Amino acid sequence: MTRIYPHIIVAKFGGTSVADFDAMSRSATLVLADKNVRLVVLSASAGVTNLLVELASGLESHVRLDKIETLRILQYNIISRLKQPDAIGQEIDRLLDNISRLAEMAADSCSAALCDELVSHGELMSSLLFVEVLREQEVETEWFDARKVIRTNDTFGCAVPAISVIAELAEKRLRPRLEQALVVTQGFIGSDAAGQTTTLGRGGSDYTASLLAEALQASRVDIWTDVAGIYTTDPRIVARAKRIDNLSFSEAREMATFGAKVLHPATLLPAMRKNIPVFVGSSSNPSAGGTLVCRDVLEPSRYRALAVRRRQTLLTLSSVKAQPAHRFLADIFGILSRHEMALDLVTTSETSIALILDSTSSTSGDADTLTTALLTELSSHCHVDVETGLVLVSLIGNALSQSTAVCQEVFAELEQHAVRMICHGASNHNLCFLLPAESADSAVKALHRRLLE
Repeated sequence: MTRIYPHIIVAKFGGTSVADFDAMSRSATLVLADKNVRLVVLSASAGVTNLLVELASGLESHVRLDKIETLRILQYNIISRLKQPDAIGQEIDRLLDNISRLAEMAADSCSAALCDELVSHGELMSSLLFVEVLREQEVETEWFDARKVIRTNDTFGCAVPAISVIAELAEKRLRPRLEQALVVTQGFIGSDAAGQTTTLGRGGSDYTASLLAEALQASRVDIWTDVAGIYTTDPRIVARAKRIDNLSFSEAREMATFGAKVLHPATLLPAMRKNIPVFVGSSSNPSAGGTLVCRDVLEPSRYRALAVRRRQTLLTLSSVKAQPAHRFLADIFGILSRHEMALDLVTTSETSIALILDSTSSTSGDADTLTTALLTELSSHCHVDVETGLVLVSLIGNALSQSTAVCQEVFAELEQHAVRMICHGASNHNLCFLLPAESADSAVKALHRRLLE
């Protein structure tokens, strides 16, 4: 008999939550604890995506074979714990063979499209294995290929979802299945109009969960990871970092955008559009609680968190021609637009522009951030200076651009640091500055001690 679930919960599990058989079993227990969890979105098992990205870069034969063997061992460490391993073992072997074939192709000629096709296999394998773990607990479970619903453009490595198409496909192809069985699908991956596999960028499984929740008008998204919520900063930097029990969408979005790795930066956009709360908790310690992200928070404090984003590049462009400022700015931003450069922080003067390039979001890493074509075209219009090895530190809070003494309190702790760039005032929720990598952690510790402890 078909059951109607009016309050669908979408549960997403990160790589550490499906790293091995024991982790998958804990995650399965969490899924079964709430009958409203009807859709499960999985990342690849921990470490798998990194191996696949390496294979996609093009490796020599002996190195390639070693990486594939490591992948095989990771998968069979899970398969060997299953009661009936034979059937799923054959399916995983087929995927491993496909990985080997694609990696060999990548060794001859790399491409972003080939990279996406190859790295998608991490989520395909983890989701197939998780289905078997659930079925062994006698749960009616169905595996579903996310590429049938997550439609994107063809910007490989960081594809843009087609929201209206996803909503239509989810209603047609996915919702009927949720009423018949618990459905397990993949995060991170999608397909373009031609059927080619695409990816949403590193960490994109969170985004997938939120997109599907929006399309299905779910009541909540649960993000299960290796930490019990979102903290005032990275606990690996500051041991005294504290969990924030409640965050507004605006606060959490700023944190994710500027480096808090617990959530993918785009995750909250679909949830915000449909006002769907997002819970973040630890799959290994669910009783520890977590962070609930929703539309409004009562009496939020001025300072909420410090976000850290590493591997930043500062691009400084200085005019070498006698031309009006507006013409220089228009020329430069036109070039950046043609090359589809994603910019989130920019400062300008009459004759120069400084902007930050983030190399942490795309599947293919930082190799494609500054192409030869882009640098050549920029150099024909201005002097180009590139500085790498930088870290973006962002103070996240509320009404920061209207509050007095914010700059005094922040920069009093930065007197001994060479601040390379400052952005303040464009948002009420952040004050951002760029620091050399070697001094960033000490600055974060000092700021956290003064503002958040």
